[in-house]
Amino acid sequence: MDEQPEPAQEPASQSGGGLDRRAELSEFLRTRRARLKPEDVGLPEFGRRRVPGLRREELAQLAGVSVAYYTRLEQGNGRNVSAEVLDAIARALRLSDAEHAHLTHLAKPKQHKKKPAARTQQVRPTLRHLLDSIDTVPAYIVGRRSDVLAWNRMAAALFGDWGELPAPERNWARLVFLRPEYRDLFVEWDQKAQDMVGYLRMDAGCHPDDPRLSALVGELSVKSEEFRRLWAAHDVKEKGFGVKRLRHPLVGDLTLSFETFRLVDDAEQSLITYHAEPDTPSAQALRLLASWGADATRAGAGSTAPPA
Repeated sequence: MDEQPEPAQEPASQSGGGLDRRAELSEFLRTRRARLKPEDVGLPEFGRRRVPGLRREELAQLAGVSVAYYTRLEQGNGRNVSAEVLDAIARALRLSDAEHAHLTHLAKPKQHKKKPAARTQQVRPTLRHLLDSIDTVPAYIVGRRSDVLAWNRMAAALFGDWGELPAPERNWARLVFLRPEYRDLFVEWDQKAQDMVGYLRMDAGCHPDDPRLSALVGELSVKSEEFRRLWAAHDVKEKGFGVKRLRHPLVGDLTLSFETFRLVDDAEQSLITYHAEPDTPSAQALRLLASWGADATRAGAGSTAPPA
């Protein structure tokens, strides 16, 4: 398993204003190693450690590779690394499925079928018709960089009328970190913020040469201390399903389940739906939002209630 990676030849910075893939790989491996303790992996603890986590030689031992090999990989040189070695390192680091996929993207980026990173994503007309036909469930389509591409009336009533925002501002990361009303809307805002950064990290691993993603990360890093802290942690997460608690300005507290449906013809677009359990106060609140129509849409996240 200890084949030697080729000497580093690629420049440290990426062309086109994208993220530095080698630096991303290096920091990701370093932060994953730092979170493990010897007792977590069945190793004895010897003496004081200058830095937290496993030593490189301990991680290399667990993965079955030489220390020199692992050191080169952690320095960002992932060229010529095999899937077998990456799998062994992922097991040694106790990576989740999302983290394993992220490591693979960083170490072995695909060079074929490359799409323009800054292309504008389009939503199929039939999908827009589907959104319009769902009149009791908040639903929207999200694309690359967590851009909101399309939504229905109930999503606008729940989250705010994104149609009033310029297209570049229809982005979940910008909404969560830069707009105070979303801090009020999500009861567990800290978890929502952590999830958003995890999604962006996954996107960055797949598309490190995307200048628009790099610009978004740069903007958020400058404007939000919370984003800088979370981005530095290198945690990753796939969009999935779960429960969110919201505090809406019109109908109060809601507990909603969300589901993510990745589109078959474009894996970079996902349909997100929110729904309430039947016969609950949250279900009644959603029906109330639907009955208010345009008034609820104008209110959305953070505005005052319409007059009675």
